Amino acid sequence: MKMDNLKIPQHIAIIMDGNGRWAKKRMMPRNYGHMQGSKRVEEICRAAHELGIKYLTIYAFSTENWNRPKDEVDALMKILRNYLAESVKKSTDNNMRVRVLGDRSRLDADIVKHIEELEAVSASNTGLNFQIALNYGSRDEMLRAMKKLAKDCVDGKIKDTEDISEELFEGYLDTAEIPDADLLIRTSGEERLSNFLLWQLAYAEFYFTDVLWPDFDKNELKKAIEAYTKRDRRFGGVKEA
Repeated sequence: MKMDNLKIPQHIAIIMDGNGRWAKKRMMPRNYGHMQGSKRVEEICRAAHELGIKYLTIYAFSTENWNRPKDEVDALMKILRNYLAESVKKSTDNNMRVRVLGDRSRLDADIVKHIEELEAVSASNTGLNFQIALNYGSRDEMLRAMKKLAKDCVDGKIKDTEDISEELFEGYLDTAEIPDADLLIRTSGEERLSNFLLWQLAYAEFYFTDVLWPDFDKNELKKAIEAYTKRDRRFGGVKEA
């Protein structure tokens, strides 16, 4: 399908799965797969921008990932530290705005500092909006949102429960001011959401591929968009314009 015929989603969310299996196929340790997978992120960000995608959200580390072996978690945090340290310059060079979703309370202080610096430095950038879901779980996100909303009710900031709407609630989510995802991509053949953006994916199209994340390149991204383009998008029985 030619680029001119593609319907480009405004917001794509990706569950990057298969790093460990990719490494195992090559008789390498899982951490090697994570390293190669992290390198793929930069390529996909660049491809997304070139294709005209405005928002890209990746699932980097879930609230459940803490249950993995300690050496694997430590390796993931090391990769994250390196990525965040390099991203300040990269976000400026690429005019990319970066935001981190998730609960930061369990992250080490130096990681939180890097996140805050990166978000501040990139806040005025006008290119790709890149969201990294880190120590993120959708149920946890909604619980945190409800607690903040309840506190505002107790403090009198919300006068009447009838004032609580979908739009108001969305303002308490980690994705406040970010449009809902149009397309979810999950690599490696798994076909589940794994507690990722449950609220924000309510009307998204799903695309599952057997390709392992370290092998997912621009051509694979285009295949996902081609599949999205062929979908008959309907909302409440009305075809999307």
